[in-house]
Amino acid sequence: MSHASNIPTAPPAYPAQQAVPGKTLGIVSVILPFVGFGLIGLILGIVAKAQSKKAGAKNTPAVVGIVLGAISVVVGLIVTIAIIAGIGAVAQQCQQLGPGVHQQGGVTITCS
Repeated sequence: MSHASNIPTAPPAYPAQQAVPGKTLGIVSVILPFVGFGLIGLILGIVAKAQSKKAGAKNTPAVVGIVLGAISVVVGLIVTIAIIAGIGAVAQQCQQLGPGVHQQGGVTITCS
């Protein structure tokens, strides 16, 4: 009688899970808008999404990076426009008031 059938066998090996193309790039695209690089994050998110789509894989970090990058760019544009408008208003006020330090509605304006 043979006892060979009682020898434990190793479980079947599972194939190594393939990395999703663009996933690391997608993660980077999520981080960049938080450190002031929204446009670069948006671009990298789009590239990561395209790489994943080409491979037929889902890439949630890339989608999140695209959304956060787009929001960051829009907010950045709004802030830039507001700053430019504010500088323009102060310049116009200084043109009317002339050089010196002036009080206007509780705000100190210094014109040179």
